Amino acid sequence: MYEYDEECLRTFLKRQSQLFDEPVADTLEEAEAFLEDCMAVIVDSVREVREYFEESGADVEGMSDEELEDASEVFELPNGQYLIVEG
Repeated sequence: MYEYDEECLRTFLKRQSQLFDEPVADTLEEAEAFLEDCMAVIVDSVREVREYFEESGADVEGMSDEELEDASEVFELPNGQYLIVEG
């Protein structure tokens, strides 16, 4: 289980519309509960984003690092890590 720090939760709240048509959370507590429920993961690099998608069966072979970073499920965090949320 991941611990989502305040910066991670704020980033998700601010940018959740990149993945969802309607807000799924309005507060930090709701964001944390949602991320826990959908088992969102935090990885340290775009290489690990690629590995995550490959392990989950996604075809990312032809995708550039920039395309991976722009995927709607990927939220770049201020500390350089990435939050991956599968809706």
